[in-house]
Amino acid sequence: MDYSKLTECYELLEKTSARLKKIEIVAKLLRESDSENLPRVTLLLQGKVFPSWSEKEIGIADQLMIKIISTSTGFSTEEINRKYKETGDLGLVVESVVKQRKQSTLFQKKLTVEMVFENLRRIAEVEGKGAQNRKFQLVSEILSSASPKEAKYIVRTVLGDLRIGVAAGIIRDSIAEAFFPEREKKEVVNLIEWAWFLRPDYGEIARIAKERGIEGLKKVRIEVGKPYHVLLAEKAPSLEEGLKKFENPSLEYKYDGARIIIHKKADKIWLFTRRLENVTKQFPDCIELVKRCVKAKECIIEGEMLAIEPETGEPKPFQLLSQRIKRKYNIEEMIKQIPVQVNLFEIVYLNGKLLFDKPLKERRKILESIIKPIKGKFQFSKQLVTKDLKKADKFYKSALKDKQEGVMIKNLDAKYQPGRRVGYWLKVKPTLETLDLAITGGIWGTGKRAGWLGSFILGCRNPDTGEFLECGMLGTGIKEKKTKPEDVTFEELTKILKPYIISEKEGTVKIQPKIVVEVAYEEIQKSPNYSSGFALRFPRFIRIRTDKGPDEADDIERIYRIFETQKGK
Repeated sequence: MDYSKLTECYELLEKTSARLKKIEIVAKLLRESDSENLPRVTLLLQGKVFPSWSEKEIGIADQLMIKIISTSTGFSTEEINRKYKETGDLGLVVESVVKQRKQSTLFQKKLTVEMVFENLRRIAEVEGKGAQNRKFQLVSEILSSASPKEAKYIVRTVLGDLRIGVAAGIIRDSIAEAFFPEREKKEVVNLIEWAWFLRPDYGEIARIAKERGIEGLKKVRIEVGKPYHVLLAEKAPSLEEGLKKFENPSLEYKYDGARIIIHKKADKIWLFTRRLENVTKQFPDCIELVKRCVKAKECIIEGEMLAIEPETGEPKPFQLLSQRIKRKYNIEEMIKQIPVQVNLFEIVYLNGKLLFDKPLKERRKILESIIKPIKGKFQFSKQLVTKDLKKADKFYKSALKDKQEGVMIKNLDAKYQPGRRVGYWLKVKPTLETLDLAITGGIWGTGKRAGWLGSFILGCRNPDTGEFLECGMLGTGIKEKKTKPEDVTFEELTKILKPYIISEKEGTVKIQPKIVVEVAYEEIQKSPNYSSGFALRFPRFIRIRTDKGPDEADDIERIYRIFETQKGK
């Protein structure tokens, strides 16, 4: 398939905000793609060349891209930078300069989807000495043969900011539209989503749908060594209300850590986060614990990983654990500074058998049968089976005393439902309800905060398009000086956000929505000042959610639900 055909599709998608129209456009392209190219096309429509769980990334930032555009077109880096400041979009910049290209185009090749896709994939595999130069060459090679429109979307894909408003839901519905008749649509949409929960790669799911239809989708299973979307918890309004939900409830500590999914196949072990990130290399100490404690040949188990104090074993705040998740080097040193503890609570697969349909009480027994725990290191989550409110309240208070977030209330009779908040698990926390929002902009500080971003624009997700809508301004809760290890300062947050700054105008910067923060607030109000139509009153920074990507940020629908609930108080 010619890349120009995909580019035409991008253009149509960028020009429409109507969801049904986007589905129609994407479905048409998927239908016209052959089986070999279909996974490539499906990924490229999401602005990706790897599935979301892959460790690989293209790894080219704005400044290197500016040099690549300069070399490919003959325009100086100064000219490129000036245009970038004006537009805030290197895609638009490259489109305009390719139209006026100064370099010879004598040896232009016609770009194909395969050529662009494979070149961009190769960039991620380049390592070692001279890696930057090789990456430079691989992008330059395709840019030199690109038309203005093609160049625009190649650059946006490389930078991870496609701007066509196509989120996972549109891809899901487009696969159903492309390959199934109208009468099967409702069943098929749910089946496609279920398959994606088990195997999070819409490229592969699209090919299965095209080649094998409904029966093929029904046969999709989780695979040891590949992540899946885990079961998620809903918030309970109170401990009492949560207990009333289930006939047979179990309480567990809600730990202040990160969900860890452990895959074991003989001596091969993988660790994944709930964001599908492969963190196996970051936690060799956890791998050793799995080898010592898990008495099963093949299994997939889940737990919560905590950072602990090296001397006392006391739990430490999540922010310290996030340092280990992000660390790629000097890992042995980090193991000494920030050891971890794993608290297990779930098993979904054992020796070739999927356990989704077994009730939680059975799954817990199976889990306990294959684990030889080590206290304080690799153990079971603290659990209490009761419907008695007094006993539950005592357990809840003990969790808070032990520096944990609260408790989980789980339905012992419920099966495991991957990828969804279906009400089988409820979480109870003492704090004011919080939101997980992306930072989409900021304002440079003055006075003591000069040189740093002093306030931050918050955005909630539009679930249909994946775009972000403004819903507040954050400044409270971030520190000017670090007094505790878990503190986040204006300087730190500015450094994290700087690579994602798109444009700047009169002290206000626009930022790619890559960083998610947890925010508390007093209430949600209607507001004409923000694109969401809502504003958080007195928002306060809690922490950076390194365990969540922008696609997991709270959406406008949740904000609306909370707003409606407030009205009933």
